[in-house]
Amino acid sequence: MEHADDSITEGGLVRPMFRLAWPIVVIQLLQVTYNIADTFWLGRLSADAVGAISLAFPLVFLFISIAGGFTTAGSILVAQYTGADSEGSAGKVAGQILGFVAVLAVILGGLGYFATEPMLSALPSQGDTAAQVIPMAADYMEVFFLGLPFLFGFFVFSALMRGYGNTRTPMRVMLVSVAINVVIDPALIFGWGPFPAMGIEGAALATIFSRAIASVLGFYVLFVARAGPDVQVGYLVPDLSYIRDIVRIGVPSTVEQSMSALAMITLTAIVVQFAPPVVSAYGLGNRLASLVFLPAMGLGRATNTMVGQNLGARRPDRAERAVWLAAKVGGAVMFAVAVVAALVPEPIVSVFMATGTDAAAQTVAYGSEYLRIRSVEFTFMAVLQVMLGAYRGAGNTRTAMVFSMLALWIGRVPAVYGLAFVADWGPTGIWVGMALGNVLGAIAAALWFTRGTWKDVVIDEEEAETAPADAPDVSDAPDGADAPEPSEGK
Repeated sequence: MEHADDSITEGGLVRPMFRLAWPIVVIQLLQVTYNIADTFWLGRLSADAVGAISLAFPLVFLFISIAGGFTTAGSILVAQYTGADSEGSAGKVAGQILGFVAVLAVILGGLGYFATEPMLSALPSQGDTAAQVIPMAADYMEVFFLGLPFLFGFFVFSALMRGYGNTRTPMRVMLVSVAINVVIDPALIFGWGPFPAMGIEGAALATIFSRAIASVLGFYVLFVARAGPDVQVGYLVPDLSYIRDIVRIGVPSTVEQSMSALAMITLTAIVVQFAPPVVSAYGLGNRLASLVFLPAMGLGRATNTMVGQNLGARRPDRAERAVWLAAKVGGAVMFAVAVVAALVPEPIVSVFMATGTDAAAQTVAYGSEYLRIRSVEFTFMAVLQVMLGAYRGAGNTRTAMVFSMLALWIGRVPAVYGLAFVADWGPTGIWVGMALGNVLGAIAAALWFTRGTWKDVVIDEEEAETAPADAPDVSDAPDGADAPEPSEGK
């Protein structure tokens, strides 16, 4: 039985870290399920359809990342105010984030829709890729951008609840959303039942619809069930004193995520110069890698909350111990996953491709080599994600940005180009270059962490000290204790 004193800011570290991390891992697993469902069914539609979403995703992610940095700021500020027992300030900053990102999402969705054709036409590609893959990518992106605000509803809700220390409720909401997506995805792609066959546009529409359901449930939890930060409708009105903190912390995260998206676009521009099976293998391998990285991502986000709340509670030594614990556990888990990926990559890749064509066989061969080579970086990926989570939780989003950029723009992008073209390794050079970035970033981020310069708090101490006397100590409450089941929000 769990010890009563084992909370985020008190007692042992293992239990609260595990309580935070496992629902995040499940959320990430469910997130990947969206992508896997698309890949699985589109792989049975055609190899070109898989290549199309490989092209579309980095461009879509660029627009998502612009607003995504501000959801990170919300998680950081909510965590630190919650750790300082300033419930009112946590709710106020949550409301400010919701309003800020809602406006931004509408603007970005419109811009993305009209920029789809120019962005895709700017990508260099071979004749077959341009003729077969790019038009399908355009169809997917236009539908996706029209529904972009619905995606951000859940992203913001999940980030705010994570900072608050409640990761189970977003997990339940995500489960409902994924279940809907899995059911309607093939129906819209192939035209099952009363639905017309929409092909790749059907995959985009299924994702948007299921995300909209998740957003509605998330808002119910925040505004009706009140199972997270104390958000009032009046808190949605812009308040410059909070907006300044959101912008100061959020802009580096936005730059980091945007530069990550630009790196993905640059890498895609390199990859599309190869034949369609290489493009498809690259997209398929990335989606499988995102599945493999789930434990590392979960621990990284849990570290964000652990560090944020403990620094808010003025317990920096406990925050540091939590970081090293997460790095050790994450590294060990990812090493075990790497062994499996290195030994049996082909059966894993084959699940997601239809058989019987030369293009499918080539995609499986390239994808298997990709997964085997990238397994070398898995342990380093865990360490890097934990360190980045620690810097973000402390509000050092500029530091996290620097190390993320180091991994991508110093380690990965030049290595992929140099090995694929200068060294003339071809597709193998792409796979090897992809693995090098996280190795370099993890080593640098861990060494810098030992300096201890990340321990300053970013919230206003005077404001935190003026919290109502009866503000609840949420750090001692089990995750989701007061949260309704998602079905109650329908």
